[in-house]
Amino acid sequence: MTATATFHDLKDASVYITGGGSGIGADLTDGFLGQGAKVAFIGRSDASDFVDAMAEKHGRAPLFLQGDITDTDRLRATVAEAAEAHGPVQVLVSNAANDKRHNWLELTPEEWDSLLAVNLKAYLFAAQAVAPGMISAGAGSIINFSSISYMMGNAGYPAYTAANGGITAMTRSLARELGPDGIRVNALAPGWVLTEKQLEKWATPEGLAAHLDRQCLKTHLEPRDIVDAVLFMASATSRMMTGQCLVVDGGVVTTG
Repeated sequence: MTATATFHDLKDASVYITGGGSGIGADLTDGFLGQGAKVAFIGRSDASDFVDAMAEKHGRAPLFLQGDITDTDRLRATVAEAAEAHGPVQVLVSNAANDKRHNWLELTPEEWDSLLAVNLKAYLFAAQAVAPGMISAGAGSIINFSSISYMMGNAGYPAYTAANGGITAMTRSLARELGPDGIRVNALAPGWVLTEKQLEKWATPEGLAAHLDRQCLKTHLEPRDIVDAVLFMASATSRMMTGQCLVVDGGVVTTG
Protein backbone atom coordinates (compact mmCIF):
# COMPACT_ATOMS: atom_id res chain seq x y z
CA MET A 1 0.00 0.00 0.00
CA THR A 2 1.45 3.36 -1.07
CA ALA A 3 0.77 6.21 1.36
CA THR A 4 -0.55 9.31 -0.41
CA ALA A 5 -1.61 11.32 2.65
CA THR A 6 -1.15 11.35 6.41
CA PHE A 7 -4.20 11.98 8.58
CA HIS A 8 -2.66 12.97 11.88
CA ASP A 9 -5.87 12.59 13.90
CA LEU A 10 -6.01 8.87 13.05
CA LYS A 11 -2.86 8.17 15.06
CA ASP A 12 -3.85 5.97 18.02
CA ALA A 13 -7.53 6.10 16.97
CA SER A 14 -9.57 3.01 17.89
CA VAL A 15 -10.76 1.50 14.60
CA TYR A 16 -13.04 -1.52 14.09
CA ILE A 17 -13.36 -3.14 10.65
CA THR A 18 -15.68 -5.96 9.61
CA GLY A 19 -13.96 -8.44 7.30
CA GLY A 20 -10.63 -6.76 7.94
CA GLY A 21 -8.45 -9.80 7.32
CA SER A 22 -9.04 -10.46 3.63
CA GLY A 23 -9.76 -8.70 0.34
CA ILE A 24 -10.25 -4.94 0.52
CA GLY A 25 -10.74 -5.33 4.27
CA ALA A 26 -7.13 -6.44 4.66
CA ASP A 27 -5.99 -3.39 2.69
CA LEU A 28 -8.10 -1.22 5.02
CA THR A 29 -6.43 -2.74 8.07
CA ASP A 30 -3.05 -2.14 6.47
CA GLY A 31 -3.98 1.45 5.61
CA PHE A 32 -5.20 2.36 9.09
CA LEU A 33 -2.17 0.74 10.72
CA GLY A 34 -0.02 2.83 8.39
CA GLN A 35 -1.68 5.93 9.88
CA GLY A 36 -0.78 4.75 13.38
CA ALA A 37 -4.30 3.66 14.32
CA LYS A 38 -5.16 0.83 16.69
CA VAL A 39 -7.12 -1.62 14.57
CA ALA A 40 -9.44 -4.47 15.53
CA PHE A 41 -11.26 -6.57 12.98
CA ILE A 42 -13.72 -9.43 12.86
CA GLY A 43 -13.49 -12.27 10.36
CA ARG A 44 -14.67 -15.85 10.03
CA SER A 45 -11.42 -17.43 8.85
CA ASP A 46 -8.18 -17.63 10.79
CA ALA A 47 -6.10 -14.53 10.08
CA SER A 48 -3.02 -15.30 12.18
CA ASP A 49 -0.60 -15.12 9.26
CA PHE A 50 -2.02 -11.75 8.19
CA VAL A 51 -1.76 -10.41 11.75
CA ASP A 52 1.89 -11.49 11.89
CA ALA A 53 2.61 -9.84 8.54
CA MET A 54 1.02 -6.59 9.68
CA ALA A 55 2.97 -6.65 12.96
CA GLU A 56 6.22 -7.09 11.05
CA LYS A 57 5.35 -4.30 8.61
CA HIS A 58 3.99 -1.71 11.05
CA GLY A 59 5.52 -2.63 14.39
CA ARG A 60 2.06 -3.16 15.88
CA ALA A 61 -0.42 -5.97 15.34
CA PRO A 62 -4.11 -5.58 14.62
CA LEU A 63 -6.46 -7.32 17.03
CA PHE A 64 -8.09 -10.27 15.25
CA LEU A 65 -11.48 -11.26 16.66
CA GLN A 66 -12.80 -14.42 15.06
CA GLY A 67 -16.53 -14.50 14.43
CA ASP A 68 -19.41 -14.28 11.99
CA ILE A 69 -20.99 -10.83 11.58
CA THR A 70 -24.42 -12.45 11.12
CA ASP A 71 -24.16 -13.71 14.72
CA THR A 72 -25.27 -10.46 16.35
CA ASP A 73 -24.31 -11.53 19.87
CA ARG A 74 -20.77 -12.35 18.70
CA LEU A 75 -20.58 -9.12 16.70
CA ARG A 76 -21.51 -7.11 19.78
CA ALA A 77 -19.02 -9.05 21.89
CA THR A 78 -16.15 -8.33 19.51
CA VAL A 79 -16.94 -4.60 19.53
CA ALA A 80 -16.75 -4.73 23.33
CA GLU A 81 -13.44 -6.62 23.13
CA ALA A 82 -12.05 -4.02 20.74
CA ALA A 83 -13.10 -1.23 23.10
CA GLU A 84 -11.50 -3.02 26.02
CA ALA A 85 -8.21 -3.37 24.14
CA HIS A 86 -8.03 -0.03 22.33
CA GLY A 87 -10.58 2.25 23.96
CA PRO A 88 -14.11 2.96 22.68
CA VAL A 89 -14.39 2.55 18.94
CA GLN A 90 -13.95 5.91 17.19
CA VAL A 91 -14.11 4.66 13.61
CA LEU A 92 -16.34 1.82 12.37
CA VAL A 93 -15.85 0.49 8.86
CA SER A 94 -18.54 -1.99 7.86
CA ASN A 95 -16.84 -3.60 4.89
CA ALA A 96 -17.71 -7.31 4.98
CA ALA A 97 -20.14 -8.40 2.26
CA ASN A 98 -21.08 -11.31 0.03
CA ASP A 99 -21.67 -10.55 -3.64
CA LYS A 100 -22.50 -14.16 -4.51
CA ARG A 101 -24.22 -14.42 -7.88
CA HIS A 102 -27.70 -15.94 -7.83
CA ASN A 103 -30.78 -16.50 -9.99
CA TRP A 104 -33.67 -14.59 -8.43
CA LEU A 105 -36.22 -17.09 -9.79
CA GLU A 106 -34.48 -19.90 -7.90
CA LEU A 107 -33.63 -17.95 -4.74
CA THR A 108 -35.15 -19.45 -1.58
CA PRO A 109 -36.39 -17.45 1.42
CA GLU A 110 -33.55 -18.95 3.46
CA GLU A 111 -30.95 -17.82 0.92
CA TRP A 112 -32.48 -14.35 0.80
CA ASP A 113 -32.37 -14.05 4.60
CA SER A 114 -28.76 -15.30 4.66
CA LEU A 115 -27.59 -12.78 2.06
CA LEU A 116 -29.42 -9.86 3.70
CA ALA A 117 -28.00 -10.86 7.10
CA VAL A 118 -24.46 -10.39 5.77
CA ASN A 119 -25.07 -7.47 3.45
CA LEU A 120 -27.47 -5.29 5.46
CA LYS A 121 -28.49 -6.55 8.89
CA ALA A 122 -24.92 -6.68 10.23
CA TYR A 123 -24.35 -3.07 9.18
CA LEU A 124 -27.17 -1.84 11.41
CA PHE A 125 -26.12 -3.87 14.43
CA ALA A 126 -22.44 -2.95 14.09
CA ALA A 127 -23.45 0.72 14.15
CA GLN A 128 -25.72 0.05 17.11
CA ALA A 129 -22.87 -1.61 18.98
CA VAL A 130 -20.39 1.26 18.57
CA ALA A 131 -22.93 4.07 19.05
CA PRO A 132 -22.92 4.27 22.89
CA GLY A 133 -19.16 4.81 23.03
CA MET A 134 -19.28 7.40 20.26
CA ILE A 135 -22.20 9.19 21.91
CA SER A 136 -20.28 9.36 25.19
CA ALA A 137 -17.28 10.80 23.34
CA GLY A 138 -19.40 13.24 21.34
CA ALA A 139 -17.71 12.17 18.12
CA GLY A 140 -17.19 9.25 15.77
CA SER A 141 -17.18 8.17 12.13
CA ILE A 142 -19.19 5.27 10.74
CA ILE A 143 -18.43 4.21 7.16
CA ASN A 144 -20.72 1.71 5.45
CA PHE A 145 -19.64 -0.01 2.26
CA SER A 146 -22.27 0.12 -0.45
CA SER A 147 -21.65 -0.45 -4.19
CA ILE A 148 -22.39 1.13 -7.54
CA SER A 149 -23.99 -2.18 -8.56
CA TYR A 150 -27.45 -1.06 -7.45
CA MET A 151 -27.04 2.33 -9.10
CA MET A 152 -26.24 0.60 -12.38
CA GLY A 153 -29.19 -1.77 -12.03
CA ASN A 154 -26.89 -4.77 -12.42
CA ALA A 155 -28.43 -8.18 -12.95
CA GLY A 156 -27.22 -11.44 -11.47
CA TYR A 157 -27.35 -10.71 -7.73
CA PRO A 158 -30.58 -8.91 -6.75
CA ALA A 159 -30.24 -9.64 -3.03
CA TYR A 160 -26.86 -7.91 -3.06
CA THR A 161 -28.08 -4.87 -4.99
CA ALA A 162 -31.16 -4.60 -2.75
CA ALA A 163 -28.93 -4.64 0.32
CA ASN A 164 -26.64 -1.97 -1.08
CA GLY A 165 -29.55 0.31 -1.86
CA GLY A 166 -30.68 -0.29 1.71
CA ILE A 167 -27.22 0.52 3.08
CA THR A 168 -27.24 3.92 1.40
CA ALA A 169 -30.75 4.70 2.67
CA MET A 170 -29.93 3.48 6.18
CA THR A 171 -26.75 5.56 6.19
CA ARG A 172 -28.76 8.73 5.55
CA SER A 173 -31.20 7.89 8.35
CA LEU A 174 -28.44 7.08 10.84
CA ALA A 175 -26.71 10.34 9.97
CA ARG A 176 -29.89 12.11 11.15
CA GLU A 177 -30.14 9.93 14.23
CA LEU A 178 -26.53 10.40 15.32
CA GLY A 179 -25.67 13.84 14.01
CA PRO A 180 -26.78 15.68 17.18
CA ASP A 181 -24.19 13.61 19.07
CA GLY A 182 -21.37 14.67 16.74
CA ILE A 183 -21.24 11.32 14.95
CA ARG A 184 -20.85 11.20 11.18
CA VAL A 185 -22.30 8.37 9.10
CA ASN A 186 -21.37 7.99 5.44
CA ALA A 187 -21.40 5.32 2.77
CA LEU A 188 -18.76 4.45 0.21
CA ALA A 189 -19.78 2.96 -3.13
CA PRO A 190 -16.80 1.44 -4.94
CA GLY A 191 -16.76 0.52 -8.58
CA TRP A 192 -15.16 -2.67 -9.83
CA VAL A 193 -12.01 -3.07 -7.74
CA LEU A 194 -9.67 -5.72 -9.09
CA THR A 195 -9.07 -7.82 -5.99
CA GLU A 196 -7.78 -11.39 -6.22
CA LYS A 197 -11.34 -12.67 -5.73
CA GLN A 198 -12.69 -10.60 -8.60
CA LEU A 199 -9.86 -11.64 -10.91
CA GLU A 200 -10.33 -15.29 -10.01
CA LYS A 201 -14.13 -15.51 -10.26
CA TRP A 202 -15.62 -12.90 -12.57
CA ALA A 203 -13.07 -10.70 -14.33
CA THR A 204 -13.03 -11.97 -17.90
CA PRO A 205 -11.03 -10.00 -20.49
CA GLU A 206 -14.29 -9.10 -22.24
CA GLY A 207 -15.96 -7.99 -19.01
CA LEU A 208 -12.98 -5.90 -17.96
CA ALA A 209 -12.80 -4.20 -21.33
CA ALA A 210 -16.52 -3.42 -21.32
CA HIS A 211 -16.40 -1.98 -17.81
CA LEU A 212 -13.33 0.12 -18.56
CA ASP A 213 -15.19 1.51 -21.56
CA ARG A 214 -17.90 2.78 -19.15
CA GLN A 215 -15.35 4.56 -16.96
CA CYS A 216 -14.31 8.16 -17.56
CA LEU A 217 -10.85 7.32 -16.23
CA LYS A 218 -9.34 4.51 -18.28
CA THR A 219 -7.55 2.80 -15.42
CA HIS A 220 -8.88 -0.09 -13.35
CA LEU A 221 -9.52 0.58 -9.68
CA GLU A 222 -7.08 -0.83 -7.14
CA PRO A 223 -7.64 -1.41 -3.41
CA ARG A 224 -5.57 1.67 -2.53
CA ASP A 225 -8.13 3.87 -4.29
CA ILE A 226 -10.75 2.69 -1.82
CA VAL A 227 -8.45 2.80 1.21
CA ASP A 228 -7.51 6.43 0.58
CA ALA A 229 -11.19 7.41 0.39
CA VAL A 230 -12.00 5.58 3.63
CA LEU A 231 -9.11 7.23 5.47
CA PHE A 232 -10.41 10.63 4.36
CA MET A 233 -13.94 9.78 5.54
CA ALA A 234 -12.62 8.48 8.87
CA SER A 235 -10.53 11.58 9.54
CA ALA A 236 -11.71 14.93 10.82
CA THR A 237 -10.52 16.23 7.44
CA SER A 238 -14.10 15.40 6.36
CA ARG A 239 -15.62 16.67 9.63
CA MET A 240 -18.67 18.31 8.01
CA MET A 241 -19.41 15.42 5.66
CA THR A 242 -22.25 13.15 6.76
CA GLY A 243 -25.25 11.36 5.27
CA GLN A 244 -23.40 11.06 1.97
CA CYS A 245 -22.63 8.22 -0.41
CA LEU A 246 -19.18 8.77 -1.87
CA VAL A 247 -18.69 7.01 -5.21
CA VAL A 248 -15.19 5.87 -6.15
CA ASP A 249 -15.57 4.15 -9.51
CA GLY A 250 -13.48 5.93 -12.11
CA GLY A 251 -16.55 7.74 -13.40
CA VAL A 252 -19.10 5.04 -14.25
CA VAL A 253 -22.12 6.48 -12.44
CA THR A 254 -23.02 10.08 -11.65
CA THR A 255 -24.61 11.35 -8.44
CA GLY A 256 -26.19 14.60 -7.35
